[in-house]
Amino acid sequence: MKVTEFFVRRPVFTIVTMALVLILGAVSLFKIPVTLIPNLNPPIGVVVTSYPGASPLEVNEKVTKPLESSLATLPGIKRLQSTAQEGANLTIVEFSWTTDMNVMQTEIMQRLDMVSLPEGVGKPSFMKFDPSQFPIIQLGLQAESANVDIRQLAESLEQELKRTEGVASVNVSGKIVEEIRIVLDADKLQEKGLTQTDIMQLVQANNISLPGETVSIEGQQLTTRIVSLFTSPEQIAELIISVNPLTGESLLLRDIAAVERAEQPQATITRANDYPALLISVLQQSDANTAQVSDAFQEALAKLLAQPQYVDVTAHVLFDQGDYVRLAIDNITSSLLFGGLFAMLVLFVFLRSFISPLIVGIAIPYSVIVTFVLIYFADFSLNIMTLGALALGIGMLVDNAIVVIENIERHMALGKSPKEAALNGTKEVSLAIIASTLTTVAVFLPVVFITGLIGRIFTEFALTIAFSLFASLVVALTVVPMLASYLLKPKMTNLAQRRKESKFYQAYDKMIRWGLHHRALVLITTAILFAVTGFMLYRTGTEFIPSTDEGYVSLQVQLKAGSSIDATEQVVADIEDYIQPFQEVDVVVSVIGGNQQSMSRGTSRTNEAELYIKLVPVAERNKSIFELVETMEQDLAEIVEERAEIEFSLTSSSGSTPNTLTFRVTDSNETQLQEAVFAIQQAVEEIDTVSEVTTDLDSTVEEIHIEVKQQAAKDYGMLPAQIAQTVGSMTRSLYTTQIIAEDGVVLPVMTSFGDTFNKSIEALKSMKLRTPAGLFVALEDVATIELAQRPTAIRRSDQASAVAFFVQYATKESLSGISAKVDKAIAEVQLKDTTRVIFSGDRELFDSAKNDMILAICLALVLVYIVMAAQFESFKYPFIMLFSVPLMVIGVALALFITNTLLSITAIIGILVLVGIVVNNGIVLVDYMNQQKEQGKSSAEAILIACQDRLRPILMTALTTMLGLIPLALGIGEGTELNQPMAIVVIGGLFASTVLTLFIVPIIYSLMDKETRHLKKWVAKS
Repeated sequence: MKVTEFFVRRPVFTIVTMALVLILGAVSLFKIPVTLIPNLNPPIGVVVTSYPGASPLEVNEKVTKPLESSLATLPGIKRLQSTAQEGANLTIVEFSWTTDMNVMQTEIMQRLDMVSLPEGVGKPSFMKFDPSQFPIIQLGLQAESANVDIRQLAESLEQELKRTEGVASVNVSGKIVEEIRIVLDADKLQEKGLTQTDIMQLVQANNISLPGETVSIEGQQLTTRIVSLFTSPEQIAELIISVNPLTGESLLLRDIAAVERAEQPQATITRANDYPALLISVLQQSDANTAQVSDAFQEALAKLLAQPQYVDVTAHVLFDQGDYVRLAIDNITSSLLFGGLFAMLVLFVFLRSFISPLIVGIAIPYSVIVTFVLIYFADFSLNIMTLGALALGIGMLVDNAIVVIENIERHMALGKSPKEAALNGTKEVSLAIIASTLTTVAVFLPVVFITGLIGRIFTEFALTIAFSLFASLVVALTVVPMLASYLLKPKMTNLAQRRKESKFYQAYDKMIRWGLHHRALVLITTAILFAVTGFMLYRTGTEFIPSTDEGYVSLQVQLKAGSSIDATEQVVADIEDYIQPFQEVDVVVSVIGGNQQSMSRGTSRTNEAELYIKLVPVAERNKSIFELVETMEQDLAEIVEERAEIEFSLTSSSGSTPNTLTFRVTDSNETQLQEAVFAIQQAVEEIDTVSEVTTDLDSTVEEIHIEVKQQAAKDYGMLPAQIAQTVGSMTRSLYTTQIIAEDGVVLPVMTSFGDTFNKSIEALKSMKLRTPAGLFVALEDVATIELAQRPTAIRRSDQASAVAFFVQYATKESLSGISAKVDKAIAEVQLKDTTRVIFSGDRELFDSAKNDMILAICLALVLVYIVMAAQFESFKYPFIMLFSVPLMVIGVALALFITNTLLSITAIIGILVLVGIVVNNGIVLVDYMNQQKEQGKSSAEAILIACQDRLRPILMTALTTMLGLIPLALGIGEGTELNQPMAIVVIGGLFASTVLTLFIVPIIYSLMDKETRHLKKWVAKS
């Protein structure tokens, strides 16, 4: 080739070009962002609407349904889910992955503005889903001494940590928040004829800062301000409410209320390993590098905790995505390096020299560095997919170079000079390696056109492999021949004689001759093997993507509605006592009285708790997180019994939820829906591998129902709205004003009756309301007060009532296995025609991706055939080469069976990769057979010579690829689980295909060629 000749004759130009590319690669590598997975921005939006005071039923009818009617016709909408709860509506809008959410946001805002909503409903707000809204680091700060109040340190910690580069916000739970508290005495207030509102107005009127009119003094225009500000609770307590005109005695605020500076009531308890603790969640900026933010935050935290005031404070990192990113990428990088070393070892064994393997070895780092340049300019990140692609392709990177250097050595063994051997040897195989590279790259073209989550995740993977293979092709056609022409020495050996003496070559020659003599037997045996293993592959269990053991799990605890925080704490204490002795457990942080989400919104629920459990690293434990969770789930069910419901939450960074099947049941008829839900739940619970079935069907909860007696209220001159407002005010703490304290802290002033009316129904009944006439009347005189039931929320899906199911199943069960069992259980229920079951989560993703992947494999086969037909200018020979593809099924099925690996999307990607790899052996064989025929050899001789001459490069390329994948296939360490099935599939498929191709391709070639179609007599004669 002209290109090869140019680079062989211009060594200095070649070397400086390599140096330039190396510099570009080094610069690119340091500028490429590091993330766990490719950046994903799911096309999901949330519409939030407030309707203060409205019941779930009112919200559903007046807010949810009008909003759904407007949003349901949006272009590209895939799913619409709503939750109507007390005082608010939440609508989740999911679009197809081709939707541009920036454009759609404008469309949604216009639709929301057009919806007619009742008075009192807040303006609907829309938010796009943003992965940066989720914490990248979560840690518990533990006080090791009972004398340390860690809450006092929270604010300074929060302020310092917020300044870390790349950190968007730091949320600290449990920190001290102070207020000025005015607690009124209800009896004294009634005695003086006053109300809560009177006191609030008095405080507000005495705490002012108001602008006045501009005043002109000596030619200057000066602004005026009237100021009367409080700086302490004592000043507020000394306020004069009234003066007795007879005695002149003043009634002060402290006479009817207690005024003090105090902490806001803590509705939650946070502790780590039984010690008081804070829970810190760190959110990164949307464009920040996860690994860099993690490093910077950990460094800032370590410096802070080294200061004297934090001497008794210990940080327990529960979850650090940056740390997991580093571990995952380090493990894949080490797999890449070991893969390269294994490939080099193969070269040393086969070529039996040091120079040739070193020349080929240059192709690995050089091709990788060129790939980094292309990754940078393609705006990709370094993640487990792009590095996994490099680890997968590490063996393939040297394939082209191996074929070239092996052929150069063969020409040198025939007596040619190094330069002549380099030019002739490269020219002889150039068509074959170009064709093999193009066929391998061609299989990835369909991946680029796959939509949805899989398309987003694997596009970078596909293009990275394509980049690396193109780089290796360029290196094989330019750098390798140039180095070979100057570094290799002439060899005075007789290649033909050496092969005749080789027992390995003799054995293969006998086998290929035997195979050509018994073509029917070989083909029938292979067909039977293909059929059996094909059935095995069909019966193999499936999963969406492999579960990743990130050593972190959360546990939700929910007691009966209305349970006290003490009861919740007792249940949590029992759970902690069970979990903490596990050797695999590093730290347990418990949040009692809510969870992270409720705390971030400033709300609490005394009947709920959440535990965050961090395990020791994978290398230091014998059990996976999935096995531990399964054990804990069974044991805790017995410990907790009927006191509470518990649920483990295992969500990987890839977004998959391991061992969980989710689906929704919808029906326009509420009664039918309820019946269907109970029937399905009972049927699914009977499945042997199902550990738990939960639904989001919220049962009704008790509430105190206060119904105004309209006639009685009218008699007292009171309106229902006045009664409702007064009761609401007297049962809660109301914001009155704010002051700037002497120490500079801004404090809210809150006015309340304490817990006077929050203790019991009897206390509520005795609550005194002031009538317009100035008289006081008990609440029970103008209203009936009783316990009643109400729904906590009303859920809808695609404009119909809906209930979501969450099915937890055993680790030994596959996604396809549990899906089949659940399908059967649902079929036996015999649902009404209007009742629909819609699967979501991993099953929905797998079902949609499976069809895309099958289409991608079919397209890949067509593209491979087209590329080979164009390369060889023949319709017949590419057909012969494609016979390598079905042979890989034998190895794939056996590899999955032996390793007990499920067929996941990553495994299917491995099969797609194989389609491009396995035809390479056929290409090398068929191309060389054709070359021999062009040189005047008979077809029979061409077949035997090609099998002899191409045996070594075929075995070398196959072994380098397979051995290069062994570290990845072993799946050692964090982060390798995602790529492990891919490596297993490629090793198994390539092994079977390589071994069988060495016999099947020559046999098919002999059958397709007129001259050798009746080969039996020639073989017998030979």
